[in-house]
Amino acid sequence: MEARATLKFLRISPRKVKIVLDLIRGVDAAKAMAILKFTPKAACEPLEKLLASAMANAENNHSMDVSKLYVAECITCPGPILKRIRPKDHGRAHRILKRTSHVTLVLKERED
Repeated sequence: MEARATLKFLRISPRKVKIVLDLIRGVDAAKAMAILKFTPKAACEPLEKLLASAMANAENNHSMDVSKLYVAECITCPGPILKRIRPKDHGRAHRILKRTSHVTLVLKERED
């Protein structure tokens, strides 16, 4: 049995989100919440809400014990890229790529 939550179109690049996801992969859900709360990265705030959503899904939809949950799987995929133009010298233009992420978080129950 697993509980899943997804976050789409997060306006942070997947490379930056992956750094935070590597911190919580395989960790108990309560400890992962503490890690996200005290890590000074921009991706932590939306990931904290995503973890809370996955925990609520586990408790309410699947009747799982919240104290036994752990982060079984967490992945990020690139979403659509917003393309913007930055004016440069001599009338030139440089493209700025504003990257987005799709994040999936899967919680499972530990078997003691």
